[in-house]
Amino acid sequence: MLSRCKLRVALDAVEPAFVHDSAAREGAGESNERLEFMGDGILGFVVARWLYERYPSASEGELHRRRAALVNAEALATTARRLGFGELLVLGVGEQKSGGRDRTSILADAFEAFVAALYRAKGLDVVARFLEREHLTQLEHRIALIDPKTELQELVQARTGAVPVYFETSEGRPHERIFTSRVSVGGEVLGVGSGPSKKAAQQGAALQALATLRKRDAS
Repeated sequence: MLSRCKLRVALDAVEPAFVHDSAAREGAGESNERLEFMGDGILGFVVARWLYERYPSASEGELHRRRAALVNAEALATTARRLGFGELLVLGVGEQKSGGRDRTSILADAFEAFVAALYRAKGLDVVARFLEREHLTQLEHRIALIDPKTELQELVQARTGAVPVYFETSEGRPHERIFTSRVSVGGEVLGVGSGPSKKAAQQGAALQALATLRKRDAS
């Protein structure tokens, strides 16, 4: 993974980023939740600064939409998959058996935690270069400027006259609650997303649903 990222970082500096809470509860050490919290803030700042400098004529609204598309769980998981983060995850037995290595929410969390671990080991400049090379420029031209929920609704209404329906569940401690959203069209679940808020979970679900529909269109 580190060679794929073109980074020289001691493994022991970044290994904590891959310890999922399910493994921590089984004695594998401290979970990556605290690193994830810090990484979320660092990621938001670096992406905002990069967009501000890269798009000098963009409105505030456009910058918000671009940032949302680059920091949502689906986008982070896309980069994590490409870099092989799933192979490095330390999971509990149950999470391992249920396919946690490829779960979008777990990969996105690990990506944020890795950003924090990299920051602690190498500083902000290295983090910024890593994100620009491995995440931002990779996904920049693939993002939709319309938010995924709006894009999905417009697409579904144009095709069927119906509207997507979202169902949410949540788990975790009150101050660390994770929401999961499922979006269905005509009774068929097309996408699932997770996030720290209902809105984030719905956007992730809508993004996955759009990918499902586009894949069908291409086949």
